[in-house]
Amino acid sequence: MVQENKKLTKGASAKGSEPKTTGHEWDGIKEYDNPDPFWLRIIFYVMLFFSLVYWILYPSFPSQQNDGFLSWSQYKEVEQDLAEIKALQENYLSDFNKASFEEILKDPKLLKFAIAGGKSAFNNNCAVCHGVGGGGQPGYPNLAAGMWLWGGKPDDIYTTLKHGIRANDDETRQSQMAAFGKDGILTNTQIDILVDFVIGLHNGQKGSDDANKLYQTHCASCHGVNGEGGREFGAPRLNTPIWLYGGDKETVRDVIYNGRQGVMPSWKDRLDDSTIRQLVIYVHQLGGGE
Repeated sequence: MVQENKKLTKGASAKGSEPKTTGHEWDGIKEYDNPDPFWLRIIFYVMLFFSLVYWILYPSFPSQQNDGFLSWSQYKEVEQDLAEIKALQENYLSDFNKASFEEILKDPKLLKFAIAGGKSAFNNNCAVCHGVGGGGQPGYPNLAAGMWLWGGKPDDIYTTLKHGIRANDDETRQSQMAAFGKDGILTNTQIDILVDFVIGLHNGQKGSDDANKLYQTHCASCHGVNGEGGREFGAPRLNTPIWLYGGDKETVRDVIYNGRQGVMPSWKDRLDDSTIRQLVIYVHQLGGGE
């Protein structure tokens, strides 16, 4: 193989003398000691020079406090972009903050602005519990179904978001689902009767007189005579197939037996008032607002 390549090797003489090699040989194949191509060497030095310049100008030189001689960094670029976004928002925020909820809902530009900002805030703070799009999950209300515990008007939603439910806030909404079994208020037999009665409410089943009497005595004051719910107590509707914790027999029994005291945090110390108002508009427009 070496003999065949002699004619193609620059190291070989015109008389066919043996070309210069590196001394390395593998399975009879020798490595010629030819110089690297000139163009490749040029590229190498250009890239070496480029790397040196980049190392000095951009945030990589140790003594430059991560800014480089051009005083550029990704952090500064992000800050500039955020400043531009904030400046654009200010054009709308001034009018938005002055407008009432009713005025915002009637103004297409302010409404679009509020929905965009509210959606971003919702995905960052609320979607983990209520789901993306407000579809809810067991224990967390469906915000797009119109089954409001405390009311679905913008002012109602604003109060809920700002002060929370059973939260550490002086003005928080308060309600409590009693633990009828755990606290010994009802016997297991009475709870089983109530379970069947409650499940039958959304099917239009009246249940027995004893079951109805039991319901009216212990449940109707909060959930309504016909299971229509009570917003003054944050009591869910029971005559609908949309359940807060689930509508199977085992889950309903667990709720009645152990009670429920879920918490909705107060957002007034976590989000500014403008962001809360944008959230109000977004949640209101999810499909269940009143």
